[in-house]
Amino acid sequence: MHRNGGQLLVESLVALGVTKAFGVPGESYLAVLDALHDTKGALDFINCRNEGGAAFMAAAWGKLTGQPGICMVTRGPGVTNASIGIHTAMQDSAPMITFVGQVGTDMMGREAFQEIDYAAVFGTMAKWAVEIDDVNRIPEILSRAWITATTGRPGPVVIALPEDMLTSLTGMAPLNGPVRIHEPSPSAAAVDEALALLANASRPVVLFGGINWTGEGRAALQRFAEASDLPVVAAFRYQDQFDNHSAQYVGEAGVGMPPHVRALISDADVILAVNVRFGEMTTDGYTLLQVPTPQQKIIHVHGSDREIGKIYRPTLGLHAGPNAFVQALRPVQGPWADWRAAARAGYEGSLKAPPQPSPVDMARATEHLREVLAQDVVLTNGAGNFTVWPNKFFPFGPDARLLAPQSGAMGYGLPAAVAAKIADPARQVICFAGDGDFQMNCQELATAAQYGAQPVILLLNNGIYGTIRAHQERHYPGRVSGTDMINPDFVMLAQAYGFHAEKVETTADFPAALARALASKTGAVLDLNISPEALTPRQTLSQMRAAALAQKATQ
Repeated sequence: MHRNGGQLLVESLVALGVTKAFGVPGESYLAVLDALHDTKGALDFINCRNEGGAAFMAAAWGKLTGQPGICMVTRGPGVTNASIGIHTAMQDSAPMITFVGQVGTDMMGREAFQEIDYAAVFGTMAKWAVEIDDVNRIPEILSRAWITATTGRPGPVVIALPEDMLTSLTGMAPLNGPVRIHEPSPSAAAVDEALALLANASRPVVLFGGINWTGEGRAALQRFAEASDLPVVAAFRYQDQFDNHSAQYVGEAGVGMPPHVRALISDADVILAVNVRFGEMTTDGYTLLQVPTPQQKIIHVHGSDREIGKIYRPTLGLHAGPNAFVQALRPVQGPWADWRAAARAGYEGSLKAPPQPSPVDMARATEHLREVLAQDVVLTNGAGNFTVWPNKFFPFGPDARLLAPQSGAMGYGLPAAVAAKIADPARQVICFAGDGDFQMNCQELATAAQYGAQPVILLLNNGIYGTIRAHQERHYPGRVSGTDMINPDFVMLAQAYGFHAEKVETTADFPAALARALASKTGAVLDLNISPEALTPRQTLSQMRAAALAQKATQ
């Protein structure tokens, strides 16, 4: 049977188990779109409003499901719009494959209309970037891309598809399913050495991260930590991978790192780092551990050998997958019960925020959310000071999930929430968004409405780009520049997209408004009246400015 390249690609994706592709249609890959006409109900094309939103959805899909999120965009402007999601997937270590229409092979190298050299542009942004110039190689390269995206340190792959290649006919058969690849397992000797290092510690810490945990792996990590009474710290925005209600969980090492977490990592004598890439946020700007040789003994376990020793020289490096490693562990005992208990007390204390100087007090609102949201809720957010509420004041149980970008990308939260609702329409999905963050991708409300995938959006509206204003006040106090915003009527905007929407003026109004939002069959946008003064949970805008001015006066 002969088929064209578009059909071969789509049939191979179906065989791999792909059910959704997020994208914006383009003339450069019409053959693929035509093939998708025949897969409705099996592989559906989710028609997004901007390629950036589509790429965020695919990145979030990969993070939520562990299977590559599929993004389809056109050449040039299409893929450059999508680049934000590719970069986010890379920093998140999330599996993703982006298919990009490309000019015909007979025009390459001439700077043809919308032509881009994809290997050059995305070679450092993605885990792999490749162009398929022979229709017969579609199954081969797609298989390699799938394996590349899902193994080692997962990440995004970019595949360019020349127009004439997609319309060429071939007798090649499509793929017949994914390849099963087991994680690398640690040797018994390496496990023994790691356990001996922990057993001889006085102040041990377990630091974990990554998305490629199985249910069995997460359970094994928790059993080991609880049996050994070890404190467990989550790397930046991975706290949903461990039950925060466990006495072993002591907090997240990320932006706005609580003092007790900073002290715990700095003062530790042994750190068991599992599936961690040691990013800037998790290390507080690479200050908590000395580069390249930390004073702490590091046991670094990772499925990619390229991550071990990339920044820090470990005392012991183990090339092993996180699930295989933790299932090989045995409990250890040592004199650290008080160390762990103090860290847990620090975490529990960090969940308590003082009253906020704002018409809607997010400390009280978040307390209410903790009481009423479903145990398997999915929280999403983009970037901004508002993210402190879902990231630092909401404990995640074993079934709850957090979709939040390690790249700090504004505009991620809404597309991620739409992807989560498409993945499981019955699941409760709550998006936290700042007013600036929301307007980066608010047009994806249309995508949500079109596919009946409408989340509840809590829009923290303070009329400023809060994170940048905070930096301004700390470094250039009182010299406000470029951070004020005049916003639209968000209630009318959301209603125009078919959402239930309300303006929430006071904290007292929040519980009833949230109840209506959760009951709405068309999703909801709650426009929360937040004062610019409530810029951080424990320091107001005025206090920031006063402290910075006082410091400058002494210089």
